[in-house]
Amino acid sequence: MIKERLNKLKRFFRKYRRLPTYEEMLNIFSVSSKNSVFKTITKLTDLGFIRKVGKSLSPTSKFFGIPFLGTVPAGFPIIADEDRKYLTLDEYLIEDPITSFLFTVRGDSLIGEGIMDGDLVVVNKTVKAFPGDIVLAEIDHEWTLKILRRNSQKRSYYLEAANPKYPPFYPMQEMNIFGVVKAVIRRLRN
Repeated sequence: MIKERLNKLKRFFRKYRRLPTYEEMLNIFSVSSKNSVFKTITKLTDLGFIRKVGKSLSPTSKFFGIPFLGTVPAGFPIIADEDRKYLTLDEYLIEDPITSFLFTVRGDSLIGEGIMDGDLVVVNKTVKAFPGDIVLAEIDHEWTLKILRRNSQKRSYYLEAANPKYPPFYPMQEMNIFGVVKAVIRRLRN
């Protein structure tokens, strides 16, 4: 019952971008007792899905989480083992929300790394990158997403695509690293 009520609150929040009032919860949960709503709120607070801020209710990051049910083999099938932990994608994908941002990828220069046109990439803003990192860089006043490489003979850095139809990109004037890709997000079939 608590899971069902939590899902109703999530649907309400998604539609209205706020949690419902106690009065609205009476209708949402199809109950007539404010005590029933109070018990539900208390249970959801104890479970860490919502918190009380003054007289208001506020969702926690766990509220937005989706169930993490464990692992699933991509090889031979095994009996599924359900684990009721919750994981928010921002906690999993973003190391530092203050210095992280998203970009939509345009082009096919990183398909060898599994990054496709239309994917979202999580970039952590930093000027420190290592050879092999996929970086957001400004090379000769043009922005691009490529793999950072080091030419040990010339003692210089350059950018490389992960698609053989693109040549390496050596800076004519300058190259600045703006960030490092930390995650790729792709929706499968809309």
